[in-house]
Amino acid sequence: MPNVLIRPIEPRDNAAIAAIIRTVMPEFGADGPGFAIHDPEVNDMHAAYTRPRSAYFVVERDGVVVGGGGVAPLEGGEADVCELRKMYFLPEARGIGAGNAMMLRCLETARDLGFKRCYIETLTGMDAAQALYQKHGFTALCAPLGGTGHFGCDRFFIRDL
Repeated sequence: MPNVLIRPIEPRDNAAIAAIIRTVMPEFGADGPGFAIHDPEVNDMHAAYTRPRSAYFVVERDGVVVGGGGVAPLEGGEADVCELRKMYFLPEARGIGAGNAMMLRCLETARDLGFKRCYIETLTGMDAAQALYQKHGFTALCAPLGGTGHFGCDRFFIRDL
């Protein structure tokens, strides 16, 4: 893997992560109503993930933030279920192992935070992401869990931790 670092988000990363989310999601048609791009937390990801049982990480490549991902309790879900949230990468972070490394970091953190299962929402067309999820033991669900408000998503996955 090239010179890549995964580290906890800091306040100075908010603008970069918001820009990444707002760049990548439309690339996959996920910019309308019912998608995470409209979540209020996008503007201050650092503050959003300082809440209990939450963590968000950024990926730096050669000192530039090129992606991120995190975990937090599933809104409206059972207490032992977390959600893998807002895991997006710019093209320069794809195909270099950053997604795999981020997934491992997030799953380890979820276990450390006491979760027993991890849930993911995505959509048709995000094929590389779904392949990554399945590689890491996620299985498809027929319907969403919890109450994320992301009604634009049409693919749902879960795995035991």
